[in-house]
Amino acid sequence: MKAVLQRVIRAEVSVVSGEERRISGKIGQGLLVLLGVKTDDGEEDARKLADKIANLRIFEDEAGKMNLSAREVGGEALVISNFTLYGDCRKGRRPSFTEAAPGERAELLYRFFGEMLTRAGVQAHYGEFGATMEVSLVNDGPVTLILESKTT
Repeated sequence: MKAVLQRVIRAEVSVVSGEERRISGKIGQGLLVLLGVKTDDGEEDARKLADKIANLRIFEDEAGKMNLSAREVGGEALVISNFTLYGDCRKGRRPSFTEAAPGERAELLYRFFGEMLTRAGVQAHYGEFGATMEVSLVNDGPVTLILESKTT
């Protein structure tokens, strides 16, 4: 699994269908997580990555040092599925997505990841898997990190 993690003041995701937009998820202070699932990922990858993200000390303490986790500051997470994180752009001009997990498996692991994040103390909110979405956020810092379950 691969996650692009952004510390946010607030974030929201809307599902877009034609001219209609409907808010699917919305958070205040916390983390925006763009999550990609790879073909060989499993539940252990989701557990490991959720625990790492929930306890990653990237929020400031009273002294202005990044010393607190999302769990410790009462932050929430907005989790957005994003298969394009596994886009391979090394050849040609069109990305290949052969490393991205198939939809049904990816959705199961995406939901499982969110459950593990909530169990770790960071309430997960979601986009809509497979939908066209618009994501808006106010990045805090800015703080943006990339994590992978196989290397964390």
